[in-house]
Amino acid sequence: MSRYVILVEPTETGYSAYVPDVDGCVATGETREEVERLMQEALAFHLEIMRERGEPLPEPTTDAAFVEVAG
Repeated sequence: MSRYVILVEPTETGYSAYVPDVDGCVATGETREEVERLMQEALAFHLEIMRERGEPLPEPTTDAAFVEVAG
C-alpha cells in the first residue's frame, strides 16, 4: 500500500483536490470530507487504469509540512 499526499483547496463552490505525484488525478466536492473521499476513489481508479495499461506507477515522493509565521 502506498501513501500519497493530496492537496485540498477551497473553491467558490466547495473544495478541489489533486495529487502532486500523479498527473491528472483530481477531484471536487462540496465539503472537505467529500473531496477527500472522492480523491481516494479517484486515485485508486487512476492507479488501476495505469496498471491495466502496463504503465509504471508513480512513486509517492511529495511530502508536506506546516510552518508558522507571525501574522
